[in-house]
Amino acid sequence: MRLTTRLLISAMTAATLLSGCTPKGASEASKAELVISESKALNDWFAARFDDQLARSPMMQTYLGQKDNQDRLDDSSQLADDEGAALTEQWLKDMRARFDIDRLDAQSKLSYRLYEFAAKDDLESHAYSDHDYVFQHMSGPHSDLPSFMINFHQISSELDAKAYIARLDGVRAYMGHYIEKAEAQAAKGVVLPKFVYGKITPAARNVITGAPFDDSGADSPLLSDFKDKIGKLTIAEAVRDDLVKEAEAALLRSVEPAYTDMIDMFARHAAIATDDDGAWKLPNGEAYYQARLKHYTTTELTADEIHNIGLSEVARIQDEMRQIMTQVGFEGDLKNFYTLLRTDPQFVYPETDAGAEAYITDATAIIDDMKGRMDSLFITQPKADMVVKRVEAFREDTAFGAFYDQPALDGSRPGTYYINMKVVADQPKYLMQALAYHEGIPGHHMQIAIGMELDGLPKFRTLGGHTAYIEGWALYAEAVPKELGLYTDPYSDFGRLSMEIFRAARLVVDTGIHSKKWTREEAVQYYLDNIPNPEGDVRAEIDRYIVWPGQATAYKIGMLKIEELRAGAEAALGDRFDVREFHDVVLANGSVPLSVLEELVQEWTQDTLSK
Repeated sequence: MRLTTRLLISAMTAATLLSGCTPKGASEASKAELVISESKALNDWFAARFDDQLARSPMMQTYLGQKDNQDRLDDSSQLADDEGAALTEQWLKDMRARFDIDRLDAQSKLSYRLYEFAAKDDLESHAYSDHDYVFQHMSGPHSDLPSFMINFHQISSELDAKAYIARLDGVRAYMGHYIEKAEAQAAKGVVLPKFVYGKITPAARNVITGAPFDDSGADSPLLSDFKDKIGKLTIAEAVRDDLVKEAEAALLRSVEPAYTDMIDMFARHAAIATDDDGAWKLPNGEAYYQARLKHYTTTELTADEIHNIGLSEVARIQDEMRQIMTQVGFEGDLKNFYTLLRTDPQFVYPETDAGAEAYITDATAIIDDMKGRMDSLFITQPKADMVVKRVEAFREDTAFGAFYDQPALDGSRPGTYYINMKVVADQPKYLMQALAYHEGIPGHHMQIAIGMELDGLPKFRTLGGHTAYIEGWALYAEAVPKELGLYTDPYSDFGRLSMEIFRAARLVVDTGIHSKKWTREEAVQYYLDNIPNPEGDVRAEIDRYIVWPGQATAYKIGMLKIEELRAGAEAALGDRFDVREFHDVVLANGSVPLSVLEELVQEWTQDTLSK
């Protein structure tokens, strides 16, 4: 059954929900009409709230492919953040007062529950917003803003170019609000670990290096982007020259002072920073970390429970790895095999631009091959295409090793699998397949693009997300191609297990750092002892977990739930189990908390058994 059909059926069958909520003697037709009208009213309300929220974010409008307000940046002030939280609380109360969940069809009832879940989660997160580092090396306005301008602000006319310049002029105020928030954090004792300043300071300087900021000979990233984009316009040369001059002036009067102020603040904060890494060091740190675990995993699992799950999964996966070691005839223990994978040149591309391009070419081939195999695994498939790209040079130092950016709603931009080739050796060949499946197809692109394209659902569902669901699906998706026999090379199959143990070990090290007071080096050593990833990759990952408490635990927790639900459905349905239908159920409703996903799979299983 296709997703749109499933949604239509839910609207009809849910009329039975009203048996206890409508006047005695009311006809079945009138009950059904009430379900339809109430559900429509709620979905209209959701649409209005989404528009209200979108109106507050010109940058989100651009990200979604809209050109409204493209001459403005978001209001990044603490006041705006607090106003947003107040609106969320107000809207939640309004929804509860206006709508009776028992008078809705099945999908609207689920939307009601998901909106309620999201609003409560947003409010709980806002309560700890002064604990989340404003600037850090994995993300932050210092790198996110230039990335946004380069990747999402399109210039197809002179008006678009002038809007780009206006945004450059807005950078000083925009960045100034973030600087204010970081200063307020520092006054409360929320300061980054000392090592992070050595990463974010050069990243900030990169943005104001080159013309028009200095005489090095090269253009700065934003000026280079602007020139490249307007160079494709059909306009008079004199107009193009004037636009460049205007952009240069905006960069000097707004962008340069904003980044200079930021770099000066980094120096002041670095002077008072310590080498303590975990969330435990922050005010009320234990409660903050537990709140982050709840947010990212959508469960009530404690740090100790997650830590122990990780230890158990690491041991299980290592046993499977030893079987592959036997298969390839390796003599030695697992740590010796890890050393081979880290050091043998057969497993890496040359440390050259040609080597980096060869990796991109081969990763693209893996994705293209998978595109032709989707019918055997999926009923519903995304309309949006996806491409593979190398991370831009200006953000290689701080970007993830690999990541996915969703397509534009209007189809003007495909989904993109980015690969960071700063150090080619950090992208070994044996991990390539699993990584492509995770970030591309059947991983993030399948789930996110399908979610965006679902008919009949409010946008907060098609565009929203829960980390455990999104990353859990992508990690589960790494193993799905094995069912098609695609891991023909035992080293690539070992790479699949390497990716899985990488996420299992995250449960151990993230909780170790933030709950058990492990040092940075203790966490690094645990990884080096238990997973095969190169040391450079390991250190980058540990540094990520330090500044992003709890996020890394979501992947494995989500995967385990999806695997558990599939195993339960297979056991209950036997020969009637269809993996394509199971995948449809998992993807049919967009991103949902894990507890809701469990309900949906159980309902589908019972419905299938009753037929």
